[in-house]
Amino acid sequence: MTQNIDAVTTATLALALDAASLRQQAIAANIANHDVAGYVPQTLDFAGQMEVVRRSLDERGAVDPRALASVQLRLHPMLDAQGQPQQVHLDAEVADMAQNALQYQVLTRALSRHMAILSSAVNDGKR
Repeated sequence: MTQNIDAVTTATLALALDAASLRQQAIAANIANHDVAGYVPQTLDFAGQMEVVRRSLDERGAVDPRALASVQLRLHPMLDAQGQPQQVHLDAEVADMAQNALQYQVLTRALSRHMAILSSAVNDGKR
């Protein structure tokens, strides 16, 4: 059971960190290309892509690391109702970048604490 909890925790944190990294790249590209004619801004719908994992949790009562591995992080074009590229609003993109940076810091701190707990368990077992 503990091995499964560790695997799910590590896989979840890794996936969330990958998503935050990809989201940061998309936001940076949107900011850099905001005034380029024909540029289609991109976004990452991580919550939507995690729907498969949520269904697994609802059906089984647990998250399977394989369900997490099946999540494919993909950027999506930001289109309006007519299918045209949305305008990039620099203020909103900068705010999204700040929020994403904060989320990334929280995730790295959580991964660090998780690894510290595992290290403590291993080291206490050797005494």
